[in-house]
Amino acid sequence: MATPTRLHHHHHHPHSSASKLIIFFCLSAFLGIALIANLFRASLSSHYLSIATNWVDSNAHLVLIPNVNDTTPNNNNNNVKDGKNAQRRGPERFLSATFADLPAPEWHWEEMPAAPVPRLDGYSIQIKNMFYVFAGYANLDHVHSHVDVFNFSSNKWVDVIKMPKEMAHSHLGIATDGRYIYIISGQYGTQCSGPTTASFTLDTATKTWKPLPPLPAPRYAPATQLWKGRLHVMGGSKENRHTPGLEHWSLAVKDGEALEQQWREEVPVPRGGPHRACIAIGDRLYVIGGQEGDFMAKPGSPIFKCSRRHEVVYGDVFMLDEEMKWKILPAMPKPNSHIECAWVLVNNSIIITGGTTEKHPVTKRMMLVGEVFQFHLDTMKWSVIGKLPYRIKTTLAGFWDGWLYFTSGQRDRGPDNPQPRRVVGDMWRTKLHFWLAHAKQ
Repeated sequence: MATPTRLHHHHHHPHSSASKLIIFFCLSAFLGIALIANLFRASLSSHYLSIATNWVDSNAHLVLIPNVNDTTPNNNNNNVKDGKNAQRRGPERFLSATFADLPAPEWHWEEMPAAPVPRLDGYSIQIKNMFYVFAGYANLDHVHSHVDVFNFSSNKWVDVIKMPKEMAHSHLGIATDGRYIYIISGQYGTQCSGPTTASFTLDTATKTWKPLPPLPAPRYAPATQLWKGRLHVMGGSKENRHTPGLEHWSLAVKDGEALEQQWREEVPVPRGGPHRACIAIGDRLYVIGGQEGDFMAKPGSPIFKCSRRHEVVYGDVFMLDEEMKWKILPAMPKPNSHIECAWVLVNNSIIITGGTTEKHPVTKRMMLVGEVFQFHLDTMKWSVIGKLPYRIKTTLAGFWDGWLYFTSGQRDRGPDNPQPRRVVGDMWRTKLHFWLAHAKQ
């Protein structure tokens, strides 16, 4: 009996081993498939975030930093770490050591009536107590084609002006002579649509539009300003929305009319690109900040869907003098872009609110700016003078009766996350009298 038993044992051993091997391989294959699926899902999530964190989430929750009662400027950076001081000033912004906000005093901000619509890449012009807010994105798939008007004296939105159907909806060039507003080129349509050369003037007294000679070539967000009787347009992005333009053109204008039918070539701007501030003061024309590169339309996309490209944000400052020569001035305290209408002139200084800076060195995400900067025109020096209620880009700034206002743009994800999230129409203001004398010293 021993022999059959031994033969029976050897007969079933290979079967048992094979079963175990099959189970082992099945289990390994299952784990492998699960691992691959998880990696694929993470890859998709990363790809989505790379776009979403640079644009909008219309359903995102809005988180506001509470208003702060302390309005005393304090440049002692050590106080930021002091417990009592932190409690008085409200929540601080904690970021990783690889990227942080610049030290600046907290300001008291008062929330005002929000704009009728939220807008990103909108544009604005202030004429006395009236504030004209143009176009912009509601989201990537919807752009505005009207002008909202705010009265600083009554603190109310008081009018709506329809734009010409041929006029660009974002990335405009914009300037004023105190009555007429000049609108130059820009992007026509949603997502990353193509540009137009069409240009117009708005008579704010009669609310009527007239065409201007088209720009020699279309540009996205060119630096634009009325200076010494001529409308100057320079830089911006070229037709593909990404390549920086260096060209500089000017057109003689008066009372909303072109005095010539051809744009004149001028000395090129030293560095090209869109989303920069352009300010005329006396015999000097200043071009501040900006970037090289921008989102481009995805090849073959019927809706011109936006696709990320490499961007370089800079804080360079150039000045064109009366001899039509460019000079390099001290750079901003940090690289800054999306500030074309984020500035005001106060007490012989330029004040700039918010913007975007260099991408995070680790995550490569777009970083928003929450500081307020001041450029002193007498000393040609920069100061960081305050903080906004939150970080935000493409702010539309105004100044009236001692109050600094800003509205609209795309704000951050909260005090500890400077990535862009929600497009807003919020309007805020703060009184500047308490720090102006101190800031000029």
